Amino acid sequence: MAKNKTAYVCNECGQDFPRWQGQCSACHEWNTITEVRLGAVTAAKGNKFSGYAGSSGSSVQTLDQIDLNEVPRIATGFTEFDRVLGGGIVAGSAILIGGHPGAGKSTLLLQTLCSLAQTMPALYVTGEESLQQVAMRAHRLGLPTDKLKMLSETSVDVICEIALREKPKIIVIDSIQVMHISDVQSSPGSVAQVRESAAFLTRFAKQNDIAIIMVGHVTKDGSLAGPKVLEHCIDCSVMFEGDTDSRYRTLRSHKNRFGAINELGVFAMTEKGLREVANPSAIFLSRADEAAPGSVVMVVWEGTRPLLVELQVLVDQSIVGHPRRIAVGTDANRLAMLLAVMHRHGGLQMSDQDVFVNVVGGVKVSETSADLTLLLSMVSSFRSIVLPRDLVVFGEVGLSGEIRPVPNGTERLIEAAKHGFTRAIVPKANVPKKAPPGMSVVGVAKLSEALDALV
Repeated sequence: MAKNKTAYVCNECGQDFPRWQGQCSACHEWNTITEVRLGAVTAAKGNKFSGYAGSSGSSVQTLDQIDLNEVPRIATGFTEFDRVLGGGIVAGSAILIGGHPGAGKSTLLLQTLCSLAQTMPALYVTGEESLQQVAMRAHRLGLPTDKLKMLSETSVDVICEIALREKPKIIVIDSIQVMHISDVQSSPGSVAQVRESAAFLTRFAKQNDIAIIMVGHVTKDGSLAGPKVLEHCIDCSVMFEGDTDSRYRTLRSHKNRFGAINELGVFAMTEKGLREVANPSAIFLSRADEAAPGSVVMVVWEGTRPLLVELQVLVDQSIVGHPRRIAVGTDANRLAMLLAVMHRHGGLQMSDQDVFVNVVGGVKVSETSADLTLLLSMVSSFRSIVLPRDLVVFGEVGLSGEIRPVPNGTERLIEAAKHGFTRAIVPKANVPKKAPPGMSVVGVAKLSEALDALV
């Protein structure tokens, strides 16, 4: 007789254990380990979806024997979506899209599949909504509905059987948290079910050369729900970000085996669904008519393109014993570090001041090129100095007050010049041999030089 395989899995981190124990030794949580029955071993061996593509006739090859033909891609119809994916959807790939409720994940995928279904077979699998709800959304958005095939199902085994019969080129699973496999004896949404369902669908995609896009939920802190292995087994992981009260949404890649990471795509939510924003810099630079202290434009590098973003800082006298340091769109720890650098090497004491930082447009800036912009914005607000509207600033600041160069400095200046900026304060090593036409570039090597250039 076939023996059932039993495992003990932590519901918090997904770590496996040979036997039950009270505390997980990986994440140190208590009473999170549960017993999971994985089904018969013989059934797993006979499963027709149990191997990756080419596993039946695997052979060893040297690097020079591997075919280097470019992998064909499927254009989604959205240039911004294709940019984030690295040029389009790769056949046989597994893609995971996460985001907060209401961000627009289902809307984006429904628009994409309705467009792709006109030229290739596509299947949309919904496990959270009824078919009538999806159809009502498609009609409200004015999408073509005559070619897209729909399926309301939560069993991964049934979905794969129907996919073998229908032979689609692309499948959307909405969402992976409600899917389940019959061999795993735990409820849908548990760590074991999410992990096994995602691994099963990934193997199925690679075996049958079908692109599968899975929608994933996020936790309250914004990270993808489920075990970390979920992000390891898929090929591409992207996050759909944006507040429900904001018109604009950003799509950012965190992992991509077929392209660059940290690519950024910008969309606008309209009555007819999502519309891509071809020139995001123009959106984020919609500034007030009257210039105000503490407002400076910086050039950040997102993936493979520069992006102009306005940074605003408000420095005000604190009325409490512990001044507040609030950063929206940038790292609060880096803000505290730059305040110390300003005190030590710039001679400005802000220990009794509240400092509020905001990146306009809801963009999250993680690279260090915003350091110099942040410092000059603080000085502008603290000293009530109104900076020129045609000034752009970027550069990394070290702990000793030196201004370090950043990658792609020339490309950043060219992008700023295209939008009408005529002045720039940049690291000395980023000053080009020939500045863009009509632009005056000032190179600085220390914080004191940047403050002098500001005045």
